[in-house]
Amino acid sequence: MPEQDRLLLKLCFLLCIFAGFLLHSLGASEIPLDSKLSIVDKDMWVSPNGDFAFGFFNSPDEPNYSVGIRSNSKSIPLDKQIVVWIAGADLILGNNSYVQLTQDGELILFDSLKGVIWSSKTRQLSVVSAALNDNGNLVLLNKEKHIVWQSFDTPSDTLLPGQNFSIFQTLRAASKNSVSSYYTLFMNASGQLQLRWESHVIYWTSGSPSSSNLSAFLTSDGALQLRDQNLKPVWSLFGEDHNDSVSYRFLRLDVDGNLRLYSWVEPSKSWRSVWQAVENQCNVFATCGQHGICVFTESGSPACECPFKHTNESISRCLIPNHPCDSGTDMLKYMHTFLYGMYPPTDDLVAKVSLQECKSLCLNDPSCIAATFSNDGTARCLMKRTQYVTGYSDPSLSSVSFVKTCAYPLAVNPNHVTTSPSPLEQSHKFCFPCVIGVASGMFVVFVLVQLALGFWFFRRRNLDRKKAALAYTSPNSNGLIVLSFSEIEELTENFKHQIGPKMFKGVLPNKKPVAIKDLNITIEERKYRSTVSKIGSIHHKNLVKLQGYCCELDHRFLVYEYAKNGSVEKYLEDLKLCKKLTWGKRFDICLSVARAICYLHTSCREFMSHGNLKCENVVLEENLEAKVTEFGLGKVVSEASCFSAERDVEDFGKMVLVLVSGCRGVGDLCEWAYTEWMEGRPENVADKRISGGFNLQELERSLRIAFWCLQIDERRRPSMREVVKVLEGTLSVDPPPPPFGCNGPPEEEEEP
Repeated sequence: MPEQDRLLLKLCFLLCIFAGFLLHSLGASEIPLDSKLSIVDKDMWVSPNGDFAFGFFNSPDEPNYSVGIRSNSKSIPLDKQIVVWIAGADLILGNNSYVQLTQDGELILFDSLKGVIWSSKTRQLSVVSAALNDNGNLVLLNKEKHIVWQSFDTPSDTLLPGQNFSIFQTLRAASKNSVSSYYTLFMNASGQLQLRWESHVIYWTSGSPSSSNLSAFLTSDGALQLRDQNLKPVWSLFGEDHNDSVSYRFLRLDVDGNLRLYSWVEPSKSWRSVWQAVENQCNVFATCGQHGICVFTESGSPACECPFKHTNESISRCLIPNHPCDSGTDMLKYMHTFLYGMYPPTDDLVAKVSLQECKSLCLNDPSCIAATFSNDGTARCLMKRTQYVTGYSDPSLSSVSFVKTCAYPLAVNPNHVTTSPSPLEQSHKFCFPCVIGVASGMFVVFVLVQLALGFWFFRRRNLDRKKAALAYTSPNSNGLIVLSFSEIEELTENFKHQIGPKMFKGVLPNKKPVAIKDLNITIEERKYRSTVSKIGSIHHKNLVKLQGYCCELDHRFLVYEYAKNGSVEKYLEDLKLCKKLTWGKRFDICLSVARAICYLHTSCREFMSHGNLKCENVVLEENLEAKVTEFGLGKVVSEASCFSAERDVEDFGKMVLVLVSGCRGVGDLCEWAYTEWMEGRPENVADKRISGGFNLQELERSLRIAFWCLQIDERRRPSMREVVKVLEGTLSVDPPPPPFGCNGPPEEEEEP
């Protein structure tokens, strides 16, 4: 018996060791329901090995907080610890925000001003606990300890060793200057990894064979693999330190649009890039954006230079000037330079032409802004019709670019030939009476001019002061012009030209047209000025810029930049103008509006809703580029219903249906469009006036996301960030279920 007892004790001891080892290998400490983290308490959930932590964080140069997972190892200095996952991407949080694992098993992010702004949507999945694993994966578990949700399935901009990256998943580079990045990494249906700018331009593709059902996987020894369903690698790339002993690695899509593999170097206490997708940074599409063209400095690092004249709008932007030329046009030549357009990112290709013919084609085409000739034997000429042009320059490039500019008149005409005067003409006699007569006449003229000027200045003094103040003063930090009511009357010629409901066209003294909105409301002056100042600080390429305002007595006006082509509603109502709204233009308008509203919701210092989104409040610039106007007016008029992201999402869904179908009756339109789509006839919803047909896949995406936006249950509606991703094609969208609402939820009926 003693021997049996000893064996039994040994067996129990081994079982305990095995159980401990098993728990440690799982690498997770359970987080119970109702657990909570807040910015105020500064607490975190830490993985068992201490390498990762989940909680709130911010960088020293960024006051706004985010919530997510970052490295937490004691061997990595605090300033070198990196963020590997963010909940809700670019959400801006208030100081009283908190994250909680609710009793319903849902992980939520709560903001004191906006309520629940992100959730794991796991209320119906019987979650009983959460855990942060040793590999940096935050998981939600059910009673059987099965993972029902994990952060690895919704990556931000980083992949960790052991993390799968599957078809149609997306990495998006971190935001820059409060503007969402246009750079993404995704895997297409053929199993290829691709780097993309917006949804149009692919500038890097992995060399994998075309195959379906592949997934990317980052190994702990520094290899990025594409694996099949049997986890067999079919394609691999390796970092410089492959198989070396490295404690920490990660793959990240950086802010500059390049995909890099990083390793932790213990001796130098720093992260080192051991591989990058695009070797030449200047080959990353739009790497300089609106700041010029990419060049390499003497040290070999990329830099952005502006070879064009800056626009008057902002010294930080480098755009090709695009304005009428009174003295004709000329072409500036840039050797070893390749230029391409960004908005839109497509150039017109003309094949089999010479260098001089390429230059002449652009010079004689009024819509051409710049051209690039390949000069490599292919005889290709790429013509650009947008001032949003970027590119790169390098002595090794054979391409030659031309940029259209105004041909200013010459001070001296080199073709004019003059003859030398004869000696007789050079000689002259001094005439004293002539001098007296001329001097007397000049004196009389001088006195008369002085009297006339004095009288004119006396009459115009007050008006001049007003115009000077109007044209040049910017009394607040946002550069908004502050106008009196009399100045508003003068700019609009007593409200002579009405261009919309309570909207009038005006002209500034510098001949620049503006759109002036009469708010016709009563609001306390301090609140009005504060709100207008916040609206004036918002800048986005798809938002109409607020340029000034009037706050005098009971008068409240807003001054916006003027959109030459008017509203989308105007185009839909006019039979001739409607023909210009091709399917491509309509889809671009939907995407531009979605990006604008997404920016208001997620990228402003304070949450901003539109409150009244409709086709009437979407205006078209040149080339029919869409901009959203009259945003943020809910804050001005103090309507509580306007402070809602869900309201904007619903209004966006209505606007998409109106734009796609060309119909105005929103209530009946929703019912009819949903029925047509459900019965497999989505093409019937498309406006019959669209010339050139439509893209069936884009139509399907547009209708699906519109119906999701119109769901009566606001919790089912997508965020505007999700809407943007669906329209871009980077996020799939399921068929929307009924019911959906167009005129708000129906009244509740009493149960029988």
